[in-house]
Amino acid sequence: MTVEEMLAHVDHTQLKVFATWEDIQKLCREALKYHTASVCIPPSYVKRAREAFPQLNICTVIGFPNGYNTKEVKVAEAKQAIAEGANEIDMVVNIGDVKNKEFDKVTDEIKALKEVAGSKILKVIVETCYLTEDEKIALCRCVTEGGADFIKTSTGFGTAGAQLEDIELFKKYVGPTVKIKAAGGIRTKEAIEAFLNAGCDRIGCSAAVKALCPQEQ
Repeated sequence: MTVEEMLAHVDHTQLKVFATWEDIQKLCREALKYHTASVCIPPSYVKRAREAFPQLNICTVIGFPNGYNTKEVKVAEAKQAIAEGANEIDMVVNIGDVKNKEFDKVTDEIKALKEVAGSKILKVIVETCYLTEDEKIALCRCVTEGGADFIKTSTGFGTAGAQLEDIELFKKYVGPTVKIKAAGGIRTKEAIEAFLNAGCDRIGCSAAVKALCPQEQ
């Protein structure tokens, strides 16, 4: 797999709480230069990034990073993000609902966000580090039945990030229309390639350009 092929699957990410507009602009310029799949940035920067980089594919996060906002708040967040120029939405599920085994609520929330997203891409972050295997399997069903486009491993803010064994599990239990995004702790060329070879269609990574194009840094 070439470096260019790997970069085409990367959501070039900057979600640090102290990220400045200068940081976001640098990320966006790199995304355009290296032809990454998208930039993934905080909702507060979406409008500004869209105005400054009109040709860019912009992803943002909803209910991030803890997921315990109400459905109504997430819906409002998503509506605003799309109105301000987001092309893709990465939402965090309510882990409390998962632990309470209220999977119908989880599915309903995903459906509500997909209704807002419409033809735009919706990715569902399940935060695998907090889940049992049975919960991961149940969430594969929720994501599929909710009509989301992707299941995503992690926020990068939990106790652990993406694990290859979770990708294998997702491949077994998600529906045929659901793709997989790995995120959290992926920092090397070898890791990016391993997750893509395992079946991921997207990689959420803040270090991809540094890892894949070190000679240009």
